[in-house]
This record gives sequence, C-alpha cells and structure tokens, in this order.
Amino acid sequence: MIKQFLSKVSRKQSKPSKNQESLGTQSPNLSSASSKRSDLVSGNSRKLVNSDISAPLNTRFNPNETKFRNGGPVSVSYEALPSFRDVPSTEKQNLFIKKVVMCSVIFDFNDPTKHLKEKEIKRQTLLELVDFVASGNVKFTESVMQEFVKMVSANLFRELTPQPRDCKVLESYDVEEEEPSMDPSWPHLQIVYELLLRFIASPEADAKVAKKFIDHYFVLKLLDLFDSEDPREREYLKTILHRVYGKFMVHRPFIRKSMNNIFYRFVLETEKHNGIAELLEILGSIVNGFALPLKEEHKLFLSRALIPLHKPKCLAMYHQQLSYCITQFVEKDCKLADMVIRGLLKYWPVTNSSKEIMFLGELEEVLETTQQPEFHRCMVPLFKQIARCLNSLHFQVAERALFFWNNDHIESLIRQNRKVILPIIFPALERNGRYHWNQAVHSLTLNVRKIFFDLDPELFNECLLNFQEEEVKEEKIKARRESTWKRLEEVAADKVSSNEAVLVN
Repeated sequence: MIKQFLSKVSRKQSKPSKNQESLGTQSPNLSSASSKRSDLVSGNSRKLVNSDISAPLNTRFNPNETKFRNGGPVSVSYEALPSFRDVPSTEKQNLFIKKVVMCSVIFDFNDPTKHLKEKEIKRQTLLELVDFVASGNVKFTESVMQEFVKMVSANLFRELTPQPRDCKVLESYDVEEEEPSMDPSWPHLQIVYELLLRFIASPEADAKVAKKFIDHYFVLKLLDLFDSEDPREREYLKTILHRVYGKFMVHRPFIRKSMNNIFYRFVLETEKHNGIAELLEILGSIVNGFALPLKEEHKLFLSRALIPLHKPKCLAMYHQQLSYCITQFVEKDCKLADMVIRGLLKYWPVTNSSKEIMFLGELEEVLETTQQPEFHRCMVPLFKQIARCLNSLHFQVAERALFFWNNDHIESLIRQNRKVILPIIFPALERNGRYHWNQAVHSLTLNVRKIFFDLDPELFNECLLNFQEEEVKEEKIKARRESTWKRLEEVAADKVSSNEAVLVN
C-alpha cells in the first residue's frame, strides 16, 4: 500500500503545471521613454536559440511555485528569454506573451539580498516589453490583452501598508519637507506602470476589446492604489487613470461615482487619504471638459462631495487642486457662485488662521467670476464674515481680507452694492483704524475707508454717525454693568460674616 501511494505521488509531481497569465504597466511621460530606459537598464538579455521560444513555459519556471508576493519561493530555472531582435518576426508575438507571463512572478523586495539575479532578469524583461510596445510591433489581440492585464494586476494590485499618521499630524504635514514612504519594489513597479500607460495610449489597443479586461474591478483596484504613500506611484496612477477616463467612455460615469465615494469616505469617516490631491487634479481636467448646460448629476457632485472637502483639518494638502475644481464649476455656470460661497461660509474655520487665509484666497477667485445677481443673493452673510476677518488679530487674515479691494471686479461689485455692504463692514474698518496692532493692516484699512468716503461721503458720514451712537450705547451698557458689579461687591462685603444670600436688583 505504501509503495502504491508513493508511486501515485511521484506521478502527480512529475506533471507540468499550467501556465500562469500575467500583465504589464506604463509611465506617464510617453515621449521620455528612451531616457527613462537609459536610467533603468544597462546590459542585454542573454541569447537563446529559437527552440527556446517554442519550449514549454514550465521548463523555465513554475508559476505555481513563484507567484507569491513578499517572500514566496522562486524557481532556480527562472532565466531570461531571448531578445526580440534575436528572433524572426513570426515569433515575436509568441515571445511577447511568454515575457508577459514571465513577469507575473513577484519577488520579495523587503529583503534586498534575496533573488538578485532573478530580479534583474525580470527588470530587463519588463524594459524589453516597454520598448517593444513603444515600437508599435505588438498586436493587442484579445488573448494578448487578457494575459497583459493579468500580469499588470499581479504586479500592481497589492495591499498597501501606510505608516500610522493621524489627522493631527496631517494638518501640519509638509509634503516638501517630510520624507514620504517609498515602496522598495519601485524598480519593478515603475516599469510596470510605464508599460500599462503605453498599453492604454497605444492605438493598437482597441477600446471596445480592452474594456472587457480594463473593467470596473480593474478601475476600482487602480483607485485603491491612490492611497499609496509613494508620490512617484501616485503620479503614474494620476496619468493612467486620466488616460483610462479619456479612452474608455463607457467607464466615465463609474469613475466619477467611485471618486465621489472616496471623497465621501474621506470627509465623513477617515479624514485620511494620500491621493486626494491627485484625484482632484484629474477631476479638474474632467470638469474642464463638461458640456453645457451642466447636468444635475455634476451640480450634486459639487455640493455633496467637493464643497464638504473644505471641512478636514488637512485641507492644505490638496487645497490648490480643490480650489481649481471649484473655480472651474463657477466658470462653467456662474449661477453656482451663490451655492459655492454659501458652502465656504458653512465650513469657514473658526480658530485655524492658516486655513482661513486659504479660504479667503479661494473666495477671491470665486468672486472674480461671480456676476451681480449671484453676488446680490449672498453678499450679506459674505460681508459679515469678511468683517470678522478684518478684525482678526492674526494680521495675515486681516491683510488678506483687505486685499479684496485691490481686485477691480470685486471692488466694482462692492461699489454697486455699497449701501448694503458699508454699514456691515464699517464698524470693523473703524476699529481697525483705531486699535489694530499691525501697521500694514492699519494703513490698508485707512485706504479702504478713503475709497468709501470718496465714493459716497453722505453714506460714509451716516455710517460714522451710527457707529458713534452705537459706541455711546455700548459705553452706557458697560458703565451699568460695572456699576452692578460694584454694588454686588459692596453688598457681599457687608454680609460677609453671615450666610444670607445676596440679592441685587
């Protein structure tokens, strides 16, 4: 019985394993492929005879043994396939598939001492695939696309392990000063991204056929990778997703919806995501291409996803891209200005001065494209907030608010509505002119006061008279309050020895 069992086991082990399918990727800058290749590669693949091409794949490596990420065993027979220039044209397509399948093997980059030879062979093979795709000689048939996308998925779609960093750290996180986390497998990932980008951009890749493999699942996995801490990877992903959005029109609504869900999760749940800036950069290009009139779906996206992105504390990490998207919407449809301005007022920071400066900058950009009807609807709550900014003890906040009068379009809107606006902001201007500690703010305030006085002296004097009357009222209230406290102290001093309650009228 034991001999029979052992003989069966030996027969099973001798059977060849099935071929493993694989995929590849590309890089953002197609025109710089040759320069990137010179940076990544030196040397050529070893020459093999033509019979090696038609030999079974499992004679070189066993996919069932090798397709393990981070520490899986690698077959000792993992060797380079012949170069494309060393085989006849009729064999190049078959060789391309074999190289693609070969690149599905994943190596452990956490240990730099393991599988050095095999890693270099794979890197050289990936570079050869990039050059071959760039040459336009490859024919992306349905079977080739299937193998290609499988290889890309095997290499790219992995579990990300971000460093622990809460939102308090993100708030003060400086992208230019802090060292981002770099993926140790980047020497291979970069070439795979380059290969994927060339595949997406290739005219040989028919979108009608490729959409079977670049499907919703593939798009979702790409979007998941945007949370990578490696900025180099996010840059490639940004370019690739934008190309996918442009080439596969059938996926456009799904991509927008998926990005919407990422923003929802970020704002309402986690406030942690590394790729919000890159996603917004893609979105800015998408919004720029929206047809007019804007669909209701796009307006809801603005109100429910983009405007609430002003809420997180780490706004500084992506504010530039967010502001661009918001401005694009207002430029497309000026009637959205009222909704955008009221949204900014809703999420206006109370104690974060640096964030308040960003809000003021974005508000100025929105007001530059705002027309009179929309401005008229929101000017009262808007200038109540600006009045508070004018009186801010943080001189940059007050200074940034006063710079609004340097903008010709905004000043024109203010002039046309001065009878409503000046009574709102006059107390703030008067207090700044008298008491503000910063000389620059003091000078700018006096300039703004002069603008209003020269524009409408009668209205200015009326506002000054009202302000003085309010001051007198406030002084009376203050004096009455001080008198009440003084009487309370006197009564309390008289009855300090007793336990009797003190009643003050």
